[in-house]
Amino acid sequence: MKNLLTGNEAVALGAVDSGVKYAGAYPGTPSTEIVENLSLCKEELYSEWAPNEKVALEGAIGACYAGVRSLACMKHVGLNVAADPFFTNAYTGVNAGLVVVSADDPGMHSSQNEQDNRHYAYHANVPMFEPSDSQECYDMMREAYEISEKYDTPVLMRLTTRVSHSKSIVERKEKLDVPFRPFEKTPTKYVAVPAVAKGLKVKVIKRKEELEKYSETSVFNKAEYYDKKIGVIASGICYQYAVDVLGKNASYLKLGFTYPLPTDLIKEFASNVEQIYVIEENDPVMETQIRALGIEVIGKDRFPLTGEMLPQIIRKVILGDANEVTAIDKSDMPARPPALCSGCPHRGIFYSLAKNKKRRDRIYISGDIGCYSLGYADPYNAMDSLICMGASISAAHGASKVYDMMGLAENKAVAVIGDSTFFHTGINSLMNVAYNNSKVITIILDNRITGMTGHQQNPGTGYTAQGDEALMLDIPTIVKAVGIKNVTTINPNDLSSVDEAINSAMEYDGPSVIIARYPCALKRFSKEDKSEFGEMYVERYSVDAEKCTGCKNCLRSGCPAISFDKTENKAKISDDSCLGCSICSQICKHDAIKKVVK
Repeated sequence: MKNLLTGNEAVALGAVDSGVKYAGAYPGTPSTEIVENLSLCKEELYSEWAPNEKVALEGAIGACYAGVRSLACMKHVGLNVAADPFFTNAYTGVNAGLVVVSADDPGMHSSQNEQDNRHYAYHANVPMFEPSDSQECYDMMREAYEISEKYDTPVLMRLTTRVSHSKSIVERKEKLDVPFRPFEKTPTKYVAVPAVAKGLKVKVIKRKEELEKYSETSVFNKAEYYDKKIGVIASGICYQYAVDVLGKNASYLKLGFTYPLPTDLIKEFASNVEQIYVIEENDPVMETQIRALGIEVIGKDRFPLTGEMLPQIIRKVILGDANEVTAIDKSDMPARPPALCSGCPHRGIFYSLAKNKKRRDRIYISGDIGCYSLGYADPYNAMDSLICMGASISAAHGASKVYDMMGLAENKAVAVIGDSTFFHTGINSLMNVAYNNSKVITIILDNRITGMTGHQQNPGTGYTAQGDEALMLDIPTIVKAVGIKNVTTINPNDLSSVDEAINSAMEYDGPSVIIARYPCALKRFSKEDKSEFGEMYVERYSVDAEKCTGCKNCLRSGCPAISFDKTENKAKISDDSCLGCSICSQICKHDAIKKVVK
């Protein structure tokens, strides 16, 4: 049977057909859809959203020890969070097979950095596959589990954004019936204390030698000879780009199993072509290893070190020309920067933080990863730093301690973090604030869902990844449990409540937490949401043209439903976009924005 699938869908199908019974992940673009698809297969396997990637991988490791094939999925920065168990699992190995999917993001379409996670395979001595299309995503998943169990190792599957999200035909194979593997109590394998780990390191080195032999004969590493004047060594989507540009005017060494590299195969290919180009995103990982073999290649000395290795780049570097493109006059194009959605419950918080310039000048606002990262931009300019998941609270803590140290009593540090990010790594940071008693104001934006990655469930929503009802963790209870005494829960669409909560926290001599609780504007309300917040978005607002003075104060809300007619010097609200949050009405000083009477 053939299916048209994205790479992520193919990975999920490959997991199902490989007999996987346990899958854990934390949502993160471009990897999210893998477990989203697996969550639809409740009869086949158990899948879950874990609070973070470390927990997801540790759960998968435990499941593979217990005897079933397991999977852990994350975006590239998520493997930083999961690195601790990843490295140790490389020593202990597996019982049943384990695959770790890392979806890298060349070009940083939705990420704070562009790290190349192939380095993790080299660093941990873990075998790695790099699919170039959906069929290979499917086929390599099946092979990865065989390799995992044969060589007693976790396996890293490195995807990139284009492979994860592009579609191609996948021919499905017969589903494997994989027997359960009972766990044998073997402390000298599974208990990684120093005395045991010393012996396990020797095992890792020997395993690498065995995997080097496998790499030479892997069906996913193959030479394709056409014109031998140009030879291309590539993996993943770069192979597809190179073929798209060069066709049969070059020969290719296509590498799909890329750690360890097939050194003999590379040497043989090099002896058969005149000039070799190594094409890879982003770091010179293969290039460095190939040069170490004494082979001269063209690589990052001419190809860029950052961004996607797009066909036009390959064409320009190798052929010295570029495709003709139609010129576009951009002079009349309006700017379309990303913006918080109409009705977004984060808007009131950022408006309130930014509106008082005197106060804004003396507060440092530490941001976090989520939709609310847009708080840094116009019209709010209400975010001063952004590092990684959960870092908002920790960074604010550090800043607060410095303010105390320097005697800057008027300065305050504010951390802004989402509910899912709070569960991810924010709780530990808040413990640090409480334990070390810094005067941080932490604002938890509880929009009742994991918003930025597409509305995945989290420990605070009351539902699991597979749609089952679950314990709904209560954020105020958690906050108080770690020692925070000054805790306030507000509706962020009520600006007077927002102002009162922030002003009170500014005056409080100790750590404070403000929980801004209202569902994401795009969320389909659950029965619990309806019970707490009422029916979703039943009101609309419009501008009374006679009262509007053209002051543009409403535009400071940053709502995309509001526009300004320069000809009439009036603000307007789109009936199609307005969701009735009422923020603009509360901002208007001239009583010109009113609720629409139905």
